[in-house]
Amino acid sequence: MADKQQEETKKPKQQAPQGGGQPKQPKAAKEAKGGEGKGDGAPKVKKPRVPSDYKPRLVAHFEEKVRPQLTQQFGYKNRMQMPKITKVVLNMGIGEGVADRKKVDGAATDLSLIAGQKAVVTKARKSIATYKLRDGQAIGCKVTLRKARMYDFIDRLINIALPRVRDFRGLNPKSFDGRGNYSMGIKEHIVFPEIDFDKATDVWGLDVTVCTTARTDDEARALLTAFNFPFRQ
Repeated sequence: MADKQQEETKKPKQQAPQGGGQPKQPKAAKEAKGGEGKGDGAPKVKKPRVPSDYKPRLVAHFEEKVRPQLTQQFGYKNRMQMPKITKVVLNMGIGEGVADRKKVDGAATDLSLIAGQKAVVTKARKSIATYKLRDGQAIGCKVTLRKARMYDFIDRLINIALPRVRDFRGLNPKSFDGRGNYSMGIKEHIVFPEIDFDKATDVWGLDVTVCTTARTDDEARALLTAFNFPFRQ
């Protein structure tokens, strides 16, 4: 009995917190229980940049004018047979990036401004000694646009960028790949209004590929013509 009494006297007594509350819990316990504080364990949800109720102008143009026009021209019996634009791919090849990586980063920044979406840096797949190219070296950048950003880019391309091209005589009507996809090249990326001409240190070329669900080149050409693509006559 005497031994038990000595052990009890050696144990420190827990002091009750002031105000009659419960003892404070460590920060890790709060985070595990999802309590208050900065580390509540809940993932932060990023707000979408494009509003959910936003509807591009070309979407309404497609429903009101393009769809009836193509239905009358090709005699579609089902709405699913109607060709439509699925995505737009922008690509920049920076040959000078072999010697200077900063040029690739600058081109990626400009392409992000043009597209309104962050560009992805493309890297070489194999080494070529003739061009002093190593496997995995950054040599360009690209962006893939879909839905609202895709229609907004097409609208700016047709109405703003192409009219600013020097000695522009229309797009080549034969640049289709046989599967409904159209490709074009822009020699100077500074024709887009997002690029400040005075601050641009280099001028890069830009490849634009418009991908559609059309089964033939004639259907794809009629679709893009309905979207006011200025094809050469």
